[in-house]
Amino acid sequence: MAISVRNLVTGGAGFLGSHLVDRLMKAGEEVICLDNYFTGNKQNVKQWISNPKFELIRHDVTKPIQLEVDRIWHLACPASPVSYQHNPIKTSKTSFIGTYNMLGLARRVNARLLLASTSEVYGDPEVHPQPESYRGSVNTIGIRSCYDEGKRIAETLCFDYKRMHGMEVRVARIFNTYGPRMAFDDGRVVSNFVVQALQNKPITIYGDGSQSRSFCYVDDLIEGLIRLMNGNQAGPINLGNPKEITVLQLAELVRSKINPDLEFLRQPLPQDDPLQRQPIINLAKKELDWQPRIELEDGLEKTIKYFKKQLIV
Repeated sequence: MAISVRNLVTGGAGFLGSHLVDRLMKAGEEVICLDNYFTGNKQNVKQWISNPKFELIRHDVTKPIQLEVDRIWHLACPASPVSYQHNPIKTSKTSFIGTYNMLGLARRVNARLLLASTSEVYGDPEVHPQPESYRGSVNTIGIRSCYDEGKRIAETLCFDYKRMHGMEVRVARIFNTYGPRMAFDDGRVVSNFVVQALQNKPITIYGDGSQSRSFCYVDDLIEGLIRLMNGNQAGPINLGNPKEITVLQLAELVRSKINPDLEFLRQPLPQDDPLQRQPIINLAKKELDWQPRIELEDGLEKTIKYFKKQLIV
């Protein structure tokens, strides 16, 4: 009988983490889910709580923990501006000290660690679209820097541990991802638009709406993370959808699906909000044989259905 892999998923009750937990559990692996519930929600993993292969621990990664695991999926960190700007010092500590603690654990038990990094390491990019070789344009003292710089130092730590201790690390630079279990008040553009439209409120557009994003459905993203963890490429590797869309186009698409009569409410663009964001995923295609499969129209349908149920509209 094969011994199942023992996985630690930090931030496992969050949006991405809970979808990853689902995939690992369905594959018959053991999962320890670690979360402090700052942005995670126990409801996201409730279907596994009575399963003998699943363990849920309330813990903050800024504090060390001793566990026996084979793989560490390090996803713990608030990822939306509303959440990470709520307590920016805590966000920086989570990225730096949290990653340091998880790397220390990985080194002690000889586990492979995957870091969920972010496209935010590119800042407000001066190169478009963004390849992994681009080093970014981040305002180190701006209101987003707790997250942007936090993830940059987390990447630094991973590769220093790799160089110094020969550790196995995998680094994914995750671009905008959406889908069921996003928090409806997290301030991200997809959840903002969908929730406002479902509540028959005007859809808020920051700036002129010409800023672009690339939206990857959560199931595609999780598949990319699994292939990265199982592969031989340390990264960093961009994981995201290379199909670019403006914020205004997204708003129009959401409006057309929910209520075509809604108005748009214009607001000033927040400080350091990137004007363009689009991944080059040639490395993911080559090394992981991965690219997104789910079209934005289809992914939005599933997301709208989820939020409808949550809001009991």
